[in-house]
Amino acid sequence: MELSVDWVVGFVDGEGCFHVSLNRDDEMTAGYQVLPEFVVVQHQRDRQVLLALKRFFKAGIVRGIYDDRLCLRIRKFEALRQVCDFFSRHPLKTKKNVDFLKFRRILHLMSQRRHLTQEGLLEIVDLARAMNSANRPALEEIRRRLVQSG
Repeated sequence: MELSVDWVVGFVDGEGCFHVSLNRDDEMTAGYQVLPEFVVVQHQRDRQVLLALKRFFKAGIVRGIYDDRLCLRIRKFEALRQVCDFFSRHPLKTKKNVDFLKFRRILHLMSQRRHLTQEGLLEIVDLARAMNSANRPALEEIRRRLVQSG
């Protein structure tokens, strides 16, 4: 399956997700590990679409997540930067572009090693909280802890 640039932009606009979570990790300088990822979920019957996207981006893993759903998940930092370069050159058309711009900002902060400081981590938490709504209560709690400890 060959994918055109316009098809990828439209498909990701409808089915993609830019997500950032944080995990408590006492070995990290600021106490948390920042985990950015690009995800596309599909029914298992559309596995070939996820595999084609994996080839298109030259990155990621396709695997089952629950019931009859599969996902393409890209987590490697350099691969995420390439995904960001693509969507910077070929912008998303929906509100998802707003989340993408925040996601790209988070990757930029990480490349500057700002996720290793409390100030930078707070900025990342605030950006992630403003992205898609899943897992926001956990980020609210992390933010509260960071502010209290700072």
